[in-house]
This record gives sequence, structure tokens and C-alpha cells, in this order.
Amino acid sequence: MPASPPTPDAIRAEHLTEALPYILRYRGATVAIKFGGHAMLSEPLIDAFARDVTLLRLLGLKPVVVHGGGPQISQTLSRLNIETRFVEGLRYTDSATMEVVEMVLGAIGKDLVCRVGRAGGAAVGLSGKDASLIFAVKKEIQKPAKDPGEPFETVDIGLVGTPVAVNVELLESLARGDFIPIIAPVGTDVFGSTFNVNADTAASAIAVALKARRLILLTDVEGVLDSAGKLIPTLSEAEIAEMSARGLITGGMIPKLECCLEALRDGCESASIIDGRVPHSLLLEIFTHKGSGTEIVLGEREFPPA
Repeated sequence: MPASPPTPDAIRAEHLTEALPYILRYRGATVAIKFGGHAMLSEPLIDAFARDVTLLRLLGLKPVVVHGGGPQISQTLSRLNIETRFVEGLRYTDSATMEVVEMVLGAIGKDLVCRVGRAGGAAVGLSGKDASLIFAVKKEIQKPAKDPGEPFETVDIGLVGTPVAVNVELLESLARGDFIPIIAPVGTDVFGSTFNVNADTAASAIAVALKARRLILLTDVEGVLDSAGKLIPTLSEAEIAEMSARGLITGGMIPKLECCLEALRDGCESASIIDGRVPHSLLLEIFTHKGSGTEIVLGEREFPPA
């Protein structure tokens, strides 16, 4: 007797069983996630993300979330009549801007913590300054000098920092208590100075420090696209170099890929760039064969599909 066509319920059940090998693979593993972009401006997408990270924790994974807040920071600065200025693609951060950055990121973190709680999880909001969670140094930008006699010119971007150390013990203690850390990307140095840290960079540094199995960056695009505008599911370091040389990778995608490659070189199993505008893209990336964005690898895929 021929099998009956699958019902919608049977199709949904098949999707659930597809997740099984991935649950087994990543159970107990740390997953560092950067939550940012315009997904943070959509109430339904924020709630979906909160449910997703809660589900990850309940399935035995250890999500660590670093959130951005660029659009909200810009809006608040505008309301306060504080000039927003970008230098080499990074927000110039003076003391007045830094106060706004901390205020806005704190509010975003508390809101996300509450949403995780409503979803049935337990989260703790942290600033990178708490217990020196993110130890940073002032970031220096160099660009070709106007004077031919000087190869580079140092550009001051204010209180912008580069993470150099992470308080792993704090994050591991929260994981042992089944808490999901929700981290604002702010850093501090040995003198107590406060620095604005790029959220992608902070997520990458935390992934490396925790020896995370995966680093996942949520963005406002599908992932990395080819010359025809089609999503590239898997991209190697050599392919990134080739596409960059051909001008196919430009703008904000360049630093995101650099963060992914740095994490991979320092021990992450895989790093992915996915579309945060798609509900539950995080779950699709981790628990399905197809994934939902672009996975970055150093060489060829280093482990077979589950």
C-alpha cells in the first residue's frame, strides 16, 4: 500500500527530528551570539530571538549574547542634540557620547533580559565593565598619510576600545547556574577608563575566550552574496580573499568576516553570518542541514553534516 502524502503536522514533526543530531552535537557547547541590526527595532523579532536563546539553553547549549544598539544610540544622541560622527566607519566616542552609549545599551540589555524571562529562561544583564568582563585598550586607526614621507597617519576615534581579555570565570559561573549572559559591549582598562566596543568584535573575543563551538553574527542581510546576489552557504578564507580582491565584499561585511576569521583561527569550530530579520534564523542555522546564512570556514568544511 503506497504511503499517504505527508500532512502539515508530519512535515513539522520531520523538521523537529532533523534537529536531533545537531542537539546531540552541540549539547553542552557554548555558542556566542551577536544580536544587532534592525532586528532590534522589531518587537516580534526581539521576542522571537528571546524565545530562541531560551530554547537553546533548555536544550543543553550555553548561549552567550552580545547585543548592539547602534540605531537606538543614534536616535538618542539626535534627541539630545549631540553630534553623531563616524571616522573610518566607527562612531567617534567622546565622553558625552559614551554616557549615552552606556545608558542606551543598559536599557536594551534589561529589556532583553525581561523578554528571556517571559519566554521561560533566566538571563543576567551585564556591562563589559562588570567585574572587568571585557578588558579593553584604546583602539587606534591608521590610514595612509597625506605626506608621502609618512606611511601612516593615526586617526583619533575617541573612547573606542579593542578587547584584549575576557573574565571567563564570571561567564562560566553563570553558565553553571543555567543563566544566559546578556552583555553590553562596553570595556574598561586598568585605569578605569570606559570604552565603546564594537559588538561583533566583542562577540568574537568572548567566543575565543570561552572556547565556544560556534560564533553567530545576526545582521541585516541574508549573509554573504555572490556576484549574482545569491546567498553563499559556505565560504572559506581563501574565497573571502578572492572575493575581496574582486570587490565583491565591501563595506560593513569586511569587519564582520574579519571577526569570524579571527575566532576560527583561535579555536572556534565554525562562525556564521545570518539574517536577523528572519524569525528564528538562529535556530535554523544551528539545527538544520541547510542553515540560514553563510558559514565561514578556514579551509574546506572541517566536519561533515550531521
